[in-house]
Amino acid sequence: MYWIILIIAGLFEVGFTTCLLLSKNFTNLIWAAGFFVCIALSFFLLNKASQGIPMGTAYAVWTGIGAAGTVIVGMIFFKEPADFWRLFFIATLILSVAGLKFVAN
Repeated sequence: MYWIILIIAGLFEVGFTTCLLLSKNFTNLIWAAGFFVCIALSFFLLNKASQGIPMGTAYAVWTGIGAAGTVIVGMIFFKEPADFWRLFFIATLILSVAGLKFVAN
């Protein structure tokens, strides 16, 4: 259950980074509100997940999901580059996050 909570927390991290961009420096109030809702939920869920997963592992997985997810959102929705090396390193990041899951206590 803690791993599901952690994955959802990571998805809310992707949400708050995306809302941060769309808020246009907090001038668009709807996206700014989305940012604050997503960041609050992300940290709340990260805290909950840390109760059953070692803190270092939870934090690394949370940031990995957020980083990989944000890059993927950028490539799909904001036309950011999707060249070989960028995809290669995103894949290694995802594999590293999965590896942490398998070696966690």
